[in-house]
Amino acid sequence: MKIGPHLIDPPLILAPMAGVTDKPFRLLARRLGAGLAVSEMTIADARLWGTRKSRQRMDHSGEPGPVSVQIAGYDPQMLADAARHNVALGADIIDINMGCPAKKVCNVASGSALLRDEPLVARILEAVVAAVAVPVTLKMRTGYTRGERNALTIARLAEAAGIAAIAVHGRTREDHFNGAAEFDTVAAVKAAVGIPVIANGDIATPEQARAVFDQTGCDALMIARAAQGRPWIFREIAHFLATGAHLPEPGPGEVGDILLGHVAALHEFYGPQQGLRIARKHIGWYTDTRPDGEAFRSRAIRIADAADQLDAVRGYFDALPDGRAAA
Repeated sequence: MKIGPHLIDPPLILAPMAGVTDKPFRLLARRLGAGLAVSEMTIADARLWGTRKSRQRMDHSGEPGPVSVQIAGYDPQMLADAARHNVALGADIIDINMGCPAKKVCNVASGSALLRDEPLVARILEAVVAAVAVPVTLKMRTGYTRGERNALTIARLAEAAGIAAIAVHGRTREDHFNGAAEFDTVAAVKAAVGIPVIANGDIATPEQARAVFDQTGCDALMIARAAQGRPWIFREIAHFLATGAHLPEPGPGEVGDILLGHVAALHEFYGPQQGLRIARKHIGWYTDTRPDGEAFRSRAIRIADAADQLDAVRGYFDALPDGRAAA
């Protein structure tokens, strides 16, 4: 799949997830097979760009291209300014957030709340596309409520405004992450527009990936929660799509090595104390289904020193059969 001049190969994309898809996670996902990794959303309000959180979210130094940056807001001019600002910082693709269902985002008329105001959607899309020379993409849901599904209308507005690709999470804002994804709606969007369409939602196995491609005719898949604690999902799906065969599951030793590298990268990127706190949720995801994982997480969450956290992770995986995490 191509987004503007950028070839996305394999057509598997790490979804933008606030508080999750930071630079360490994006780099890891790309290394383990993702064709693109979209940044966690950055706020369009320029008054917040100087905060530590915003500076970290807008840090893309050393990332392989193309760099895709998601922006969130409700004002066309502010979003246009944010797009220009992020392009100046190295963004190759700008993604507009109209999919986030979080209350704090929707309460300020951003994210999926925008889907209720189609004229405003059109103004935002047109303003951002006109503001930058790089491709602009849109992340959306199928509608705000089950009774207000307007994905086809929004998709046509996007195509008319010059949007380069659309990612559709197959749920409404009302659904949040409940129920099955509406891949029939994604298929209808794909049939309604001539630009690339990316399917998102309920893609956690290679077989599900193949089924979603077949059902929707989409151009790429976007994977979110299934990559948490399992970033190698991208290489697994890519291999299955190419060959019809499964890669062996990574053993405890490889998983331990991946997690140790991830935790160390978080410590380096955020600093030892903030990195330690952020790493806790990732440690939980990686160990969720592993032997004594719950007991280990209970101990790990109380660790207050970054070096001790790494030692604990190493010790946990070394104790598993075939563990042998890296020294």
